Amino acid sequence: MSNASTANLNVDAPPSTASARHATHKAAMAAAAGTAIEYYEFGVYGYMAAIIGPLFFPADNATAALLSVLAIFGSAFLMRPVGGIVLGRLGDKLGRRSVLLVTVIGMGVATVAVGLLPTASVAGVLAPVALLLVRLAQGFFSGAEVTGAAAYVAECAPRGRRGFYGAATPVGVALGGALAAAVCGLTTGLMSTAQLHAWGWRIPFLMALPLVLLSAFVRQRIEESAAFRKSLETSQPVKAPLKEVFAHHRAALLKVFLISFGQNAGYWVGFVFMNIYMITYLKYDKTSVYWTMSAVSLTMALLMPVWGGLSDRIGRRKVLAIGFTAYIVLVFPMMMLMNHQNLALAVLAMFIVALPMPIVQSVGYPTYAEQFPTRVRYTGMAFSFNFGAMLGGGVTPYIATALIGHTGNLLSPAFLLVGAAIVGLLTLTRTRETADESLQ
Repeated sequence: MSNASTANLNVDAPPSTASARHATHKAAMAAAAGTAIEYYEFGVYGYMAAIIGPLFFPADNATAALLSVLAIFGSAFLMRPVGGIVLGRLGDKLGRRSVLLVTVIGMGVATVAVGLLPTASVAGVLAPVALLLVRLAQGFFSGAEVTGAAAYVAECAPRGRRGFYGAATPVGVALGGALAAAVCGLTTGLMSTAQLHAWGWRIPFLMALPLVLLSAFVRQRIEESAAFRKSLETSQPVKAPLKEVFAHHRAALLKVFLISFGQNAGYWVGFVFMNIYMITYLKYDKTSVYWTMSAVSLTMALLMPVWGGLSDRIGRRKVLAIGFTAYIVLVFPMMMLMNHQNLALAVLAMFIVALPMPIVQSVGYPTYAEQFPTRVRYTGMAFSFNFGAMLGGGVTPYIATALIGHTGNLLSPAFLLVGAAIVGLLTLTRTRETADESLQ
């Protein structure tokens, strides 16, 4: 059968039998479990950056040490497109299930490895080199994690419910971030500064071990997606997925890249960097900030299925536009409100500035999945999303910190977020509505 004819097949999951609903629920749980591992690790690294910076990059200048550790943070994003290409290709050839099991195990091992690394006082220059290598490995596996999970859920969900079930992937993002903040809050709250710098910083990273074992157990019990199985019934797996994506789906690649750039900047600047902002620059108590971030993440997770379900009713474009517009409107006044040296006001501002996050996160992932046909969906999503993540998430915390250091303007990071949101908003005007379409 030709590519053109297979592209028009309806490969949505079968509607509303008990077994189909059970399979969809399992798919959603498996997606959330694995994605939680990914964002737990990234969250822990971001939350602990100010603590581990001097341990791996001893320097008289605290900003220089923070910039160095954030540069290592960004290096993981450089590997995401590579992992997306390699593992995404395997996902389109061999199936989603096996690759998703590999990604969650690989990310978990890399996260635990960070907690076992020697610091510069023991290993000298080898300490930051080892940290870099582990972060590169983590980035490689994460390059096929969140996009693979989103593709898998979309292919298991019934038509008209992909937004609701697709919210499971960003729910995992929020839960992973919440758990990271809670573990960091407990660790810093129960230990002295000396204990924290001596060995306590390792605990949040080592806590990934039981999480990855649980996630691997959940993913081992899922079946291959119905859409992928149907695709194999009508055609052979594509031999060169990336080549086909560039040959026939360049417009989709560009749109996903630009929207994901806005989405990732919203998460990494509007949420993760705000932790650094409040602790390092506004001098709020770090334990209080960690618990605030945990509470915000849990609240946002509860809102995600609501927005995902709404996008099934009124369309992906409208809901995403609400989220990007909210970022543009809220980020400046909320960052100003944080800077009143009042913890209650800062907590309120953090909750408000985070409100766009569940909107964009929950609706973004099913939108990306709907842009590509099943035969190249994993590769197309992984490639385009990860370049957006690299630009919107990998470099923005570093740039935000550097901007404050060079300008002295504490509001300068807001320009990054507003600019990225405008890019996402403009891209939506050229993106077709896919909420009620069948998967290709």
